[in-house]
Amino acid sequence: MTPHTPQHLPQAVLFDMDGTLVDTERLWWEAVELVAGRPLTEADQPEVLGRPVEHTAAWLGADTGLAAADLAAELHREFAARVRTGIVPRPGALDLLDALARAGVPTALVTASPRAVADVVLDALGAGRFAVSVTADDTARTKPAPDPYLAACRALGVEPAACVAVEDTETGVASAEAAGCAVLAVPSLAPIGAAPGRTVRDSLVGVTPEELRRMIVPELRVMSWNLWLGGGEVDDHRAKQVKAVLESGADVVGFQETAGTAAQELAEALGWHHHRAGENLGVISRHPITARFGDPDVGFYGAAGVRIQVAPGREVDVWTAHLHYTPYGPYEAAFDGLGAPELIAHEDVRLGQMRDALRRIAASSAEGVPVVLVGDFNCPSHLDWPDVEWPVTRAAADAGFADSYREAHPDPVAEPGHTWSPIHPVHEDGSGRPEPQDRIDYVLHRGLTVRDARTLVIGTPRPWPDVAGNDWPSDHAAVVTTFALPRR
Repeated sequence: MTPHTPQHLPQAVLFDMDGTLVDTERLWWEAVELVAGRPLTEADQPEVLGRPVEHTAAWLGADTGLAAADLAAELHREFAARVRTGIVPRPGALDLLDALARAGVPTALVTASPRAVADVVLDALGAGRFAVSVTADDTARTKPAPDPYLAACRALGVEPAACVAVEDTETGVASAEAAGCAVLAVPSLAPIGAAPGRTVRDSLVGVTPEELRRMIVPELRVMSWNLWLGGGEVDDHRAKQVKAVLESGADVVGFQETAGTAAQELAEALGWHHHRAGENLGVISRHPITARFGDPDVGFYGAAGVRIQVAPGREVDVWTAHLHYTPYGPYEAAFDGLGAPELIAHEDVRLGQMRDALRRIAASSAEGVPVVLVGDFNCPSHLDWPDVEWPVTRAAADAGFADSYREAHPDPVAEPGHTWSPIHPVHEDGSGRPEPQDRIDYVLHRGLTVRDARTLVIGTPRPWPDVAGNDWPSDHAAVVTTFALPRR
């Protein structure tokens, strides 16, 4: 898994050119009117504004019967001539570019105009203002396809979701949003409606890098990991645990079976914040912990939580839970042949523990603060067994929690996501029976958007009892989910 290192946001700002940075939409409109031989109307806007020259030329060709190639050449000439003599920066454009340069935020020019026209504008604005420029000549498809913005992000080495695109037309907005960018829309000739992930302003006057930063949706990567009684069965387990957390790219980890000190020691090794609850539970976070919830002296089974500040004014509650391991439903189903009614009836202890955790979560929750509940529940999911409505995960679902792994991988047959057990291919009673493999570790959430979810095991662990040299210091796989926080 790629490390998930927090970065300054936005990672880059990607500017459209015509009508956004410079007042060329008017010049383009005039050029099209001249070539068309008639005044344009509002009905013509979808074929003219934000479109590449070839698109508008083909549209004019269908209307006039003239060759599209000849019309495109004439449009190029007329527009370029007007740009050379009549280019005017849009209000606030140069101030914003200068502010981004002072803040160290790279910028790119992303335009549906051809390179010849873009270079004229770059010369006028100062080509050194932009780290990258992408024109209609540089991608197989141009706006409204996402290709130009994706190409700019690749050239800059940034993620589209961590960038803001600044656009003035619906066509350009569609391109940027399809690429996954947040969008600041500054309409020039035609209005643009508001939408999630889109900010609409009358002009660029007064827009600051800080305002653009707030348009980015922060991500949070959460890991659930049972440390297997602290990890002591494996040599050099603490160093291997640190390595696993770093390789996971997690921002926050909810632990079970910490043997008391694991959360604190791992946090100190990583330079992170931590919360210890009793002898078994802990949370570590690269983000500040602003509150702690639950019984600080919770027993071996139970739940504990923290509130973390992901960004200024952006908080998330993260709870970790460990539920009792007996009786274990997959054993009762595989070895004892119990049916659904008996399996469900035997979940009473775990169900009570889950309900207690949900009550504590409800008591500590704050309006507008998303909640993540991770843990080793020691039971399968009702989403994985079609014939058994496992009540523990059902109770969490009824309380509004979604299963992040199943959101990302809805087919339990194709992608079972087993977490028990990477070191137990056969049952440890010596009978040689296969160990029932199942998904019993979870990252649940309420109020977030799942970007990705997966299980994590490093290396190929040797089976029990020959585990001392394993790179993976646990008998469980971890679960790692990347969330997007709600847009504000």
